[in-house]
Amino acid sequence: MPTTHAIASPTSPNANSYAVRRAAERGTSRFGWLDSRHSFSFGGYHDPRRMGYHGLRVLNDDRVAPGMGFDTHPHRDMEILTWVLDGELAHRDSLGHASVLPAGGLQLMSAGSGVSHSEFNAREDAPVHFLQVWLQPRERGTEPRYQERAEPGVAGGGPVRLAATGRVDRATEGVMALGADAEVYVGTFDTAGSDTLLVPAGRVAYVHAATGTLTVEGQTLSAGDALTVEDPSRSVTLNLAGQPGARLIAFVLPA
Repeated sequence: MPTTHAIASPTSPNANSYAVRRAAERGTSRFGWLDSRHSFSFGGYHDPRRMGYHGLRVLNDDRVAPGMGFDTHPHRDMEILTWVLDGELAHRDSLGHASVLPAGGLQLMSAGSGVSHSEFNAREDAPVHFLQVWLQPRERGTEPRYQERAEPGVAGGGPVRLAATGRVDRATEGVMALGADAEVYVGTFDTAGSDTLLVPAGRVAYVHAATGTLTVEGQTLSAGDALTVEDPSRSVTLNLAGQPGARLIAFVLPA
């Protein structure tokens, strides 16, 4: 049975607000061509305690065999973020977009009033590994949108805001406009480094180790592990450190 482990570190004044869920506790789907790990209930994996986290509805860790993938299927009223960790992912949608995302590529599809798309491994000689994230939108029935960008390069690997609620303008150049009440951060560690992530009062956070080894508030996270922080009564600064090759994705969400 999946469990959540509360952290009781004497060095952390907010120890009771942190919890870790290990990679092995996630749900799984295996279909020969697909090996998928589900942080929350999805498809044939259902756990009423894991229906999402404060607007974060899906976080799937997918590996797709060469030349295989998801045929055209519809979505609506969901913010869908895809991050290719290794390999190449071919995307095509009913909005007219067709592209191949390389390793490090990110796309954000705001499904709104309705969009159909397909996703396939663009290579015939190697699997593709990617994360797919669904966030609940602030409004329903909006005009569908598509955005794409490369993984941000970061000196030291600290978290960079990838997507945020609102409209992209000069002050937020490079930040994807997200139709959900959320901020999304990614971090890549080419060398060992450390940084912090502020979680303002009234917000909660979910930090997922995508690859490699991270340390968050003194807790070691391996690929697939996640840490939550839920102390909306005050702002919390998360201390992050990563070893070379570590990548993380973090969500700051309304409590």
